[in-house]
Parts: sequence; structure tokens; C-alpha cells
Amino acid sequence: MQPRSLVTGGAGFLGSHLCEYLLNKGHQVIAMDNLLTGTISNIEHLQERDFKFIKHDVTEYIYLAGKIDFVWHFASPASPLDYLQLPIHTLKVGSMGTHKALGLAQEKHAGFLLASTSEVYGDPLVHPQEESYWGNVNPVGPRGVYDEAKRFAEALTMAYHRYNSVNTKIVRIFNTYGPHMRPKDGRAIPTFVPQALKGEPLSIFGDGSQTRSFCYVDDLLEGIYRLMMSDYHEPVNIGNPHEMTIKEMAEMIIKISASKSSLIQKPLPVDDPKVRQPNISLAKKLFDWEPKVDVEEGLTRTIEWFRKVVG
Repeated sequence: MQPRSLVTGGAGFLGSHLCEYLLNKGHQVIAMDNLLTGTISNIEHLQERDFKFIKHDVTEYIYLAGKIDFVWHFASPASPLDYLQLPIHTLKVGSMGTHKALGLAQEKHAGFLLASTSEVYGDPLVHPQEESYWGNVNPVGPRGVYDEAKRFAEALTMAYHRYNSVNTKIVRIFNTYGPHMRPKDGRAIPTFVPQALKGEPLSIFGDGSQTRSFCYVDDLLEGIYRLMMSDYHEPVNIGNPHEMTIKEMAEMIIKISASKSSLIQKPLPVDDPKVRQPNISLAKKLFDWEPKVDVEEGLTRTIEWFRKVVG
């Protein structure tokens, strides 16, 4: 029988890619989004398929008729620009939204996957980060609204698993990129690429020596799907362990896009993590996953998509 999936945040960057991935896997897909940060343009090409869109805020009660086999909870502002402008909603969707989505999964006896984040590790004192590390988060700093929303969501998800026997999964997503990212959403790649394509200076925070590990969206989705289909319930890192500095990323974008842009420095944001690199040995062991798309290939695909968007 055809599986039926609900993707909350289904009109966002990752959610829209997940909807298409699931359709290609033979799922009937329902995307739910309040369009606060998502956009219909991300999913309009799916309308002719076995796909339905529902505009709804998941912090409110979720009702769906019929069976639901899987709930993929991706609803949340995810970029620094978004969650700093929408702090209350970010906390609400991490708490109340996760509660409503878990309640639906319990009612439908559905598998549930929480899209958590490497931000639960904060500005880490352990490097690379493995799932057993509890993190170094400032709960009252500006970034705390996102970090703590996801940490609470993880705790709530584990509570539903332990006490309500819901089949839950938790993925800790590290920096991911690809088509459908909003230009200038506050993250490095969707900020740098439009600047490079327009020949503008690329604005890096601080001296650009802080590191990130960038995973192409196709690789991420494969890891997430394997996690949902596994029997493992504790958090799992999914990301690309290839670590690079923000400055190196900016220079690579300039090179691939054949831009004449230069680099300019801006003040470093409060609590900005100095390093970020996933230990993915658990994902390798559990379901034989590791990323396949190297950064140069992934950036080439992403830049080509941005050329069509920003002109």
C-alpha cells in the first residue's frame, strides 16, 4: 500500500526538497506550512503529482483525515536572519509545534522524525561533535531562541518515545545547501552566491576563520530517509565532515562563479560558533550513510540555480 507522509515546513528549503524526494520514493505527500519563511514557488512544480499543500500553522491543532504513515517535522525558521526576527515564533514552533506534530504521530501510529540541528551543540568545546556531546549553548543569548527550541524539541520527542511508545527519530542536521535557499537569508552560501553573481563584495563575519561543514541537500535527504526507516531512536548527526573556513568557502564561490568580487569583513555575531564539524561514524555504522557530493560539485549546481533566481 502506498505510504502517506506529512511534511511540516514543506514549503521551506529542506521541506520542499524532502517532499520531492518522498514523491520519487512513491509516497503520497502532504506539505503543511504557514508560509512565514517558506514559499509556494518551492513546491508549485509538485502540484501535478500525488501531492497536497495545506496552509496551516503547526503550533495550532493539526487535523488530517485518513491514515498517515510518517510525520517529518521540519517546520521552523532556520536561518539566523529568520529566527532573530521571529524569536517568539521560533520558540513556539519548537515547543508547541513539535507537541502538535508528535500528537498527530501518536494518533495515527505513524513514524515521526524531528529535524533537529547541530546548533544544539552551541559553540562547541568538543571537536568534531558526536551525538554524546551535550553542547555549550548560551540559553539567554540571541541565538538561544533557536538552539533551545531544538533542544526542547529533542527532549519532547524522546519523552513521547519513552512514555507514549511513539516511533520517533531525531536527526541533527549540519550546514546544508542547495537550490531553493532564499537569497540573503543570513546563511553563508545564499548570502555569498548572489553577491558573487552580481560582482558585489562578499561579506564575511570576523576574519572568516570560523569553520563549517557543508552538506549538499541530496546527500542529507538520503541520510534522513535511511534514519526514518531504521530502528534507532537516539539523535544521529547527518552532515558532511569536510570542514572548511568561511573564508575558504567565499573564495571557492568566487572561483566557481568566475566572479570579480572581493571580500569585506563585518562584525562577528554574538555566540557565533567558532567550529562546526560532524562526527558521522554513527550514521555510517547504523545505515551505511556518508555524503557523496563534494563541495565543488554541489556549489556548481547551487550557483547555476541561483543564476536563474537572481539574474
